[in-house]
Order: sequence, then C-alpha cells, then structure tokens
Amino acid sequence: MSTLREAKVGSTVTVKRLNGEGGLKRRLMDMGFTNGCKVFIRKVAPLGDPVEVTIRGYELSVRKDDAECIEVE
Repeated sequence: MSTLREAKVGSTVTVKRLNGEGGLKRRLMDMGFTNGCKVFIRKVAPLGDPVEVTIRGYELSVRKDDAECIEVE
C-alpha cells in the first residue's frame, strides 16, 4: 500500500487506513478521510506541500506530513 502523499496527480484512490495518534487521526476523520472513501488528487504544490484533493464533494488541501499518514489503494 502507498500513502496519499505518493499518489499521482489526476488519480482517484481509496482510503484504506489512517495512521497517527489521537488528535491527528481524529482531525483527519473530521475532514472526511474514512475507510473506503474515494479521494481524487487534484494537484500538488511545486515543493510538494500541500496536496490538493477532492473528497466527498469538496476541495481540501492537506499538508505533506498529514498526507503521509493516510494509506491508500
């Protein structure tokens, strides 16, 4: 499995697992990242931070460190 950070621009991936502890995991879940959720990778900033995604019908920017905690398939 790879992470959201490693996903290619223009691809749609499925969330499989959230890594991280307490507050980080809760924050990711509050943003809509739950098991089985589809995520479209819209674009990545030139230096790789942040990653812009579309999830559950809205656009969201995720920091590189947070994106590495989201395992996708």
